[in-house]
Formats: sequence, C-alpha cells, structure tokens
Amino acid sequence: MKVAGGALAKEMHEPAADEPLVELRGVTCRTLDGDVILDEVDLAVRRGECVLLCGRSGMGKTTVTKCINGLVPAFEPSIERGGSVSVCDFDPADCEMYELARRVGSVFQNPKSQFFNLTSSDELAFGLEAAGVDADTIEQRICETVDALRAEHLLGRNVTKMSGGEKQSLVFASVDVMDPDVYVLDEPTANLDAEAIRILHDQIAAILARGKTVIVAEHRLYFMADLIGRAIYIDAGRVMREFSPSELVSLTDDERENLGLRATDPTDAMNADCPPARTGGASILSRGLSLRGFTCLRNKQQVFERIDLDVPRGSVMGIMGANGVGKTTFLRALSGLERTTDGSVLLDGAPLARKARRRAGSLVMQDVNHQLFSDSVRNECELSAGSEAGRVDEVLDALDLSRLEDRHPMALSGGQKQRLAVACALFWGGGP
Repeated sequence: MKVAGGALAKEMHEPAADEPLVELRGVTCRTLDGDVILDEVDLAVRRGECVLLCGRSGMGKTTVTKCINGLVPAFEPSIERGGSVSVCDFDPADCEMYELARRVGSVFQNPKSQFFNLTSSDELAFGLEAAGVDADTIEQRICETVDALRAEHLLGRNVTKMSGGEKQSLVFASVDVMDPDVYVLDEPTANLDAEAIRILHDQIAAILARGKTVIVAEHRLYFMADLIGRAIYIDAGRVMREFSPSELVSLTDDERENLGLRATDPTDAMNADCPPARTGGASILSRGLSLRGFTCLRNKQQVFERIDLDVPRGSVMGIMGANGVGKTTFLRALSGLERTTDGSVLLDGAPLARKARRRAGSLVMQDVNHQLFSDSVRNECELSAGSEAGRVDEVLDALDLSRLEDRHPMALSGGQKQRLAVACALFWGGGP
C-alpha cells in the first residue's frame, strides 16, 4: 500500500467539488422478520460539510451511519439493505472493508468498543501499523495529529486508567491519524462531561477546518450548533425535515418537545429550577434513604469524600461532576456492588448492609449491554418481573416499548436498550 504525505495513498476517483462525497438514494433497511428500520432514505453530503442526524431514539439515525461506514450489511447480516449508497465512490456493501476504512473513520458511542491496545501510544499507531505503513511515517502522522488536536496529554497513557472523556479523545485521535475523508460519529457525547464535550467540539472544528466531512448522529444538539451546515431530522426511518442552523436554534420549546429534540442552548438546562440536595442532619429519615459517613475504599484509600445525605421517598437526586471523579463508583457502592465500603446506609431508618442493598435497590448501568440477558424484550421484562408478570404490558407501554416486545434486546438502539433496562429495574419494588 502506497503512502503519500504521511497518510495512506488514495488512488480512487476523487468526486468533483460539486458532487456528493456521501450519497444515499432510496435506502431501505429491514430485519429478516420484515421490520422496517429505514424507509426510502435520500441523503447527499458534500466534501467539507458537517451534517447532524437528529431525532428520537430508535428512529434510524445509527442505522444511517452504519450504512455509510459499512457496518450494515458487512457486520449486521440480519439487516437487509436496499437502495444505493455511495461513499467516496464506493458502495460499502460491495467493496472490501479495508478499502472503505481508508476513506471513512468512525467514532462510536462507547470508546471502549474501539480499543485494541493497553497503551494510548500503541492505540494511535495501531491503524497505520495494520495498513503496513513504515515506522517513520507513523511517528510523523501521530505527531501531526497530536499537534492539530492539542492532544499531547494523551501520549504514553494506560488506556484503562483514562477517564471517559480522555478515552473518547483518544478514539477521535486514533481515527484522525488515519486521515480519512469522512468522519462518522454516533452519539459521541453520550458519556462525556461538559469539559470533554468542549474538547470534542474543538476537535471536530479542527478537522472541519482541514476540509474534512463530518456526519454526526446526536441527541445533544447544543454542542454542534455552531459547526453544522444542516440538521437532518429522522423519524420512523424516514428523513422528515431538514433544518438550517438558524432554523434549528429558533425552534420553540413546544416544537422541540413535539419533535423529541433536546435544547440547542446549554443554558436552558442549567437554568432549570432544581432544589439543592439535602445534606445529612442529626436525625435519620423515617421514610427515605440516609447516608452517614459513607464512602468506598480501594487499597484502603477513599475513592470519594465521606458523604452525609438524605433522600426522601418520592424525590429524585442527581449526581453531577466531571468524568472520573467517582460518580459511578458511588452508585455501585450504594447498590452493594463494591466490596469495601465504610459508613452507614439506612432505608426508612433501618440499616442496610451490602447484601441487603443489592436486594433493595436496582442499578441501570452506563453500558446496559452488561445487564440484558434474554432473547426478546418481553422475555427480558418477564425475567425481572417474577410475581409481577401481570405488569409487563403496563411497563412496556409506559416506556414506549410495546411495539418492540418481540425484538431481540441486542437489536435495539442505544436509547431503547436503556429504556428496557429501566423497565426491568421498575419491577424491583421497594428499592431506594
């Protein structure tokens, strides 16, 4: 394979400036059971454009991205694709994946699914090494990427010790090292804090300045508002509307709610009238959850400062903070999944030991793939429902999962999987 200018040589026909670099015409996607995922989708994206795919969960945004990067049908044979797709003059369904990979780079929602090495420096070099690029060119290309993305802090790191935001930045840099023409991002901010989102925004801005093409499927609209050229609204597998940036940000609250879209201005969420958390007082709640001096210990060291907190029954408490500060560990410890904790946990005034907390509460994980076990949505709920099996229809309907009851959990979208995990959690009565 030839190398030119520090990147992989690309000897195919280059589309003219006014030709679409990515084009979908009449694209349909169906499951083997006949369920329609995409229905006659038309989309054209030109070189240098930044296009946002938006809409409710499960409406087909991710499937569009998979048609572009070739995951459909190459790695999802259960989905039948019709219509035509052209990406950099290739049809992803007919070309070799290594050919498409030279032109298209993908950043997924969960960065852990894209790592192949234990160290960040090895991860940055992996793609070029697999392509047979010489060592000097690899080093040069890594230096160019690190400098362009201001990612010096990622070098020489243990991947397992990195925060969620750092892992996402590493994935983005690993893709950029390959110098693709098209970047496909599927909900890249799903697990990021505000600072990590800002960094990702700047990384996208940097590659757009180099004339690259970016296609993003995303629910968080605000972080892309100043970068996109168009927003494509997808509903029930069809392209229903197209917004200019000004049209997107001028949508009223009612219009956004009807479309199932989130705020385009981050201050809207920050201005919500949320009461402060109740710090633990001298008395223990007679109805609710109380923590006194609660912490988690690893290697005899506290993961987070001791917490005194009261959460009355019927209330909702949010745990906020940057990536890597201990939010997930706190929830795992509270749910009885961490082996070593200290301090007291009380429910309705009665102490709860670790095993009792596992019985009394339920945890919906960040990666819900770890807690879905059955072969259909209904069976997954019935597995958790036990004696409450009569409530399955009610819960499925409340979480808009009724029409998917026969679908395999792993065939659901990310948002649908999360709703299914919440549905299963609702059958654990009596939890905090």
